[in-house]
Amino acid sequence: MKKILKKIYPAVIVFLLIFLDQAVKLSAAGRLKGKPDYPLLSGILEFSYLENTGAAFSSFMGKQGFLITLTTCAMLFLILKYWQIPKAGTSRYLPMKASLLLIISGGIGNLIDRIKNGYVIDFIYFVPIDFPKFNIADCYVCIGMAVLAYLCFFYYKDEELDFLFTLKRK
Repeated sequence: MKKILKKIYPAVIVFLLIFLDQAVKLSAAGRLKGKPDYPLLSGILEFSYLENTGAAFSSFMGKQGFLITLTTCAMLFLILKYWQIPKAGTSRYLPMKASLLLIISGGIGNLIDRIKNGYVIDFIYFVPIDFPKFNIADCYVCIGMAVLAYLCFFYYKDEELDFLFTLKRK
């Protein structure tokens, strides 16, 4: 029973994060689409609806088939790598597991939008730096990637990352 729970636990976390992302996007679409921007902190942070048919920073605009294929392959690869994380020293790899779950959740959250809508719903806008609009799933991916980069460069020893460069579990 304990083994089953250990395998279900990551899926539950991913499901909850995706659910939160999708619920917030649905709310943003209902409250913001066709309406003026909503300043949360005047001159700093606004909610502003955008249907993004591209990827990060609106790259690959209108290339939904390519983006769906690329995202699906990337998510499958990350899921494989998640299950290849060594069992020995399990607590040592918890930060890596958490970062991968964030990246996977964000990737799948935006993938759902692309498949369902043909675009990703973006709605968070930082005014002072004119940063591109983004969403909760984007936050998951960016935070997960930042943590993963830190872990790979500063936390784990090279030999602890060997599993990332093989298709077999050790």
